[in-house]
This record gives sequence, structure tokens and C-alpha cells, in this order.
Amino acid sequence: MNPGVNPWKAGLAGRCPRCGEAPIFAGFLKLGDRCEACGLNLARLNAADGPAFFAMSFVGIFVGFAALIVEVAYAPPVWVHMMIWLPLIVVLCLLLLRPIKGVMVAMQHRHAAHDVHPVDGG
Repeated sequence: MNPGVNPWKAGLAGRCPRCGEAPIFAGFLKLGDRCEACGLNLARLNAADGPAFFAMSFVGIFVGFAALIVEVAYAPPVWVHMMIWLPLIVVLCLLLLRPIKGVMVAMQHRHAAHDVHPVDGG
């Protein structure tokens, strides 16, 4: 592990948590198998549903308060809320998913917290 690689910077940029050079994503959210620069096995790093949970939580808090303020200040009809907040929720969640997953994968690598499969029969 290269102690010079900041997991926050590497994760937000979608770069390898070991070398900080090559991209870790093979698709929008799919991790590649290995880092092209240093050969880090990315298959063992799994953020599971964590990025979705954090993205929905951050966006939900932000949009919930914003919708409440708009409702109290202007009292628009429900359809106006739907036209404003639903697209905003979708866009913000999609924008946050990839950087959050990158940070979670980088932190997982930094703290050596990869998938551990217990031995059967023990």
C-alpha cells in the first residue's frame, strides 16, 4: 500500500486506491477486475449497497429540507413539488453514486476490510 495515496482523493476521482493512477471503474458503477497500473485485485473490494444508502440519505435530507422550505414559503400544489423534486432526486443520486462508491472502495482497501468468507464447518 502506498501511504502517499489519499483515499478520499483517489476515491472521488475514481482512481486506484493503491497507486492512484488507473481508473477503477469498468462501467458506470462496475469495478474493473484489476488496476491497469499496479495490478491491484479490485474484485475483492465490494462496497455492496453502501453507496446507494449514503447517496439516498444525503439527497433525502437535502431535498426533504428544501421541499419543506418551499412548501412553507410558497405552498405550491403537489404537482409542482413532483416536477421539481423527483427529477432533482434522481439526478443528484446518480451524480453521487460513483464518487461515493470510489471513496468506499478506497477506504475498504486502506483499512484492509475486504470480503472475508468464513471456513465452512467451523
